[in-house]
Amino acid sequence: MANSIKPISLTPNFIVPEDKRPQLAHISPLASIPIIDLNDHVTSSLLQKISQACEEYGFFQVINHGVPEELCEKVMTAVTQFFELPPEERAEFFTEDLTKQVKLFNYYLKSEGQEKVTMWSELFSHPWHPFDDFTHLLPQNPPLYREAFAEYAKEIGGLMNRLLSLISQGLGLDKGCLRKRIGDNPRLRAQANFYPSCPDPELTLGLAVHTDLNALTVLQQSAGVTGLQVIKDGKWVAVDPIPNAFVINLGDQIQVLSNGRFKSVHHRAVTDKTHPRVSLAMFYGPNTEDVIGPVEDLIDGEHPPVYRSYRYAEFLEKFYSQEGTRRMVKELFELPK
Repeated sequence: MANSIKPISLTPNFIVPEDKRPQLAHISPLASIPIIDLNDHVTSSLLQKISQACEEYGFFQVINHGVPEELCEKVMTAVTQFFELPPEERAEFFTEDLTKQVKLFNYYLKSEGQEKVTMWSELFSHPWHPFDDFTHLLPQNPPLYREAFAEYAKEIGGLMNRLLSLISQGLGLDKGCLRKRIGDNPRLRAQANFYPSCPDPELTLGLAVHTDLNALTVLQQSAGVTGLQVIKDGKWVAVDPIPNAFVINLGDQIQVLSNGRFKSVHHRAVTDKTHPRVSLAMFYGPNTEDVIGPVEDLIDGEHPPVYRSYRYAEFLEKFYSQEGTRRMVKELFELPK
């Protein structure tokens, strides 16, 4: 798909095995994930809502988050314009080497005994940083891209810090605890996702079922098209885009740091027959040398450690070894009960 952004037919290499198909008719009518107003001035009320969302869903949406609406629109315009560039202009970024800093790529689904299936999406990934200059790594075309991302990264950096503080306090920890445990030099990645309209959304997926390997994700969705779905009580729940809201989801490292109290849950992206969809994920996670394990203050006689400590590099190694499958990485670090 990287060579043809808008495929005109659903060729066999995009069709997922029957047991992996989205079964869109069976999506839960549940009223989606919690929506939390960050302008809630009653601290205890806000912390309770965040803690409950992290325990029960691992996902929530935030409104009144402080990132200017016009900036959110500007960066989404830049991302959309990038995916609208002619294939030959995007080709310089295309790679199958997922360790590269800046890359345009596709994800695949692997099933035992079957050919790998290409996901109905195209992804563009690169670093971001709230203060350090990273824009020289980014595309010069569209012209808006570098400027938009530099401004956006500053704002998202502030929001990430606030969210990590609230999540820490929701665990009953000092507000700086999670940031400190994740490390002073976090791994910051941006991933723009493009999902073309699809002739038959029942036969393919935009992104396969997965959890995020990092600590925290801030996601912006394009308006008017639903594609993100999360697991709740064994059923798929659609996460509809809300104007000027971010979707927040916890990654595997928060689940480990919280000793299993806060959840990193499985989610996926489905496609739409009529409309293309764009989303932009900003990832915050440990660096390769950081050691991750349950926070000691969350361990006692009633709450023994669920996970062993590990270097994040070890986690990444296991993650990439499971490429294309339904990754179950954090489970490999669980201690015997």
